[in-house]
Amino acid sequence: MGLAEERIQALGIRLPAIDLKGKAIVPIRQHGNLLYTSGHGPESEVDGRPLWTGKLGKDLTVEEGYQAARECGIILLAHLKHYLGDLERVDAIVKVFGLIASADDFYQQPQVLNGFSDLMVEVFGERGKHARSAMGTNVLPKNIPVEVEMIVRIRD
Repeated sequence: MGLAEERIQALGIRLPAIDLKGKAIVPIRQHGNLLYTSGHGPESEVDGRPLWTGKLGKDLTVEEGYQAARECGIILLAHLKHYLGDLERVDAIVKVFGLIASADDFYQQPQVLNGFSDLMVEVFGERGKHARSAMGTNVLPKNIPVEVEMIVRIRD
């Protein structure tokens, strides 16, 4: 077990099992030493239902949005582990793009996306620091509050 997985274990995080059978999506596409992930929301590993729903600033607090973004990170870590076999192959989280379903007068999208960013640094240290964009949007699929995608550089 590598350092990243030791940190995940120390944080008390259990990565969800990945089951792609019968699904037409491609969760990760590799080009050279870069991995591009599909966007993921905070959804149950059991039945795919959202763990949170609604808009930030209307239905959810910044803290709830932070936790939803963190859950997106856990799901993306599970996909990376499934794809790579070993999270130590992650050289750097390069770029993160987060969409936050927001009420018209909500302007704290960066604080919500911190839930994702903080987790990447907790797990990978310096390798987890990344460029990012946090964008508000009117709606997201299944009424989820947050969707995150990222670009990851890997080692051979």
